[in-house]
Amino acid sequence: MTSPLVTSEVGRLRTVLLHRPGAELRRLTPRNNDELLFDGVPWVARAQDEHDAFAAALSSRGVEVLHLDRLLAEVLDVPDARDQLVTAAVDDPRIGETLRHTCVAHLSDLASDELAAALIGGVAHDELPGARGLAFELMGPGDFVVRPLPNLLFTRDSSVWVGDQVAITSLAMPARHRESTITGAVYAHHPRFAGPQRLYDPTLEHLEGGDVLLLAPGVLAVGVGERTTAGGAERLARRVFTRGLAHTVLVVPIAQERATMHLDTIATMVDVDAMVMYPAVADTLVAWTVRAGEEPEAGDLRVSGPRPFLAAAADAMGIDRLRLIDTGLDPVTAEREQWDDGNNTLCIGPRLAVAYERNTVTNKALEDAGIEVVPIAGDQLGSGRGGPRCMSCPVVRDASPA
Repeated sequence: MTSPLVTSEVGRLRTVLLHRPGAELRRLTPRNNDELLFDGVPWVARAQDEHDAFAAALSSRGVEVLHLDRLLAEVLDVPDARDQLVTAAVDDPRIGETLRHTCVAHLSDLASDELAAALIGGVAHDELPGARGLAFELMGPGDFVVRPLPNLLFTRDSSVWVGDQVAITSLAMPARHRESTITGAVYAHHPRFAGPQRLYDPTLEHLEGGDVLLLAPGVLAVGVGERTTAGGAERLARRVFTRGLAHTVLVVPIAQERATMHLDTIATMVDVDAMVMYPAVADTLVAWTVRAGEEPEAGDLRVSGPRPFLAAAADAMGIDRLRLIDTGLDPVTAEREQWDDGNNTLCIGPRLAVAYERNTVTNKALEDAGIEVVPIAGDQLGSGRGGPRCMSCPVVRDASPA
């Protein structure tokens, strides 16, 4: 087994962490889908078929696929991990002390695979035997004692590897808080990872993996918008500098809107010197350049800017220019394909990217620019607003070619 190491977006992908959607998607209804951050109620069987095809496309190109739910079930054989995750599942002021004790007893008695399913899929009011107490009586039959985690599908957000260290992120939305406890427990307790050094922690300022792009070895871009705060970007910058993981962090303000919730919803790398970007922001996207100050061990920072993002990125990467793939989209098509995650691609290697098949115009532009596109279906997977990059957390990549 190769030790985790990721230094770019485009080095040949060797190992990736995915989560196949399951019972948690069946919990979505028109009544709760907004609260659980989905734009609709997906057809679960079709979403699973689409995800299976995504995993198969990666495997067929030599990528080892790790499944988060399987790793979680194995970790739950470890008493410390089991106790930690059960405690996190009932850490909810809605349920009260009486119902909390009942739920803890129920979860603690489950076999590891059953507990994994409950932690991800949730536990509803009418699924808890012997439950009582005021909070229980006031709940409706379909209310959740343990909320489901349908967004666990997007494994990019709850953790991101920078070099050989892992950032367990601080997720902004309440519906997603427990995702990082699951990911963190897997990295801490599963023998595949052997407790890597943590670069970030969920108790810190909000920072999500979809906002972190490893543009080149030593160069990170961090989006600041709906999900990641400036404080989170600053904290990450201090840590990557003091640990020698990067020399430059580009902080990129993005609109606080659903369609642009993360930096990777508007721009992703498709080659060592090229990216695809939402045309509406290509001319206006800027970056603040952050580097270590005179006393890096003390967390001293030097901040300059703002400058046009593409120019600032090229300078930081040490290249003449960062090529922007010209998609040639008219404004209406651009907006449609942006909403359908047309710019959220996953590089398997230089000039080889996975993309949703429905974004035909963007994909054609990529192919015309010499990027081989691996098309996958995503009609149902995309109802949570995320594309191939959102659904994947690279764990091992080859060093990026020069």
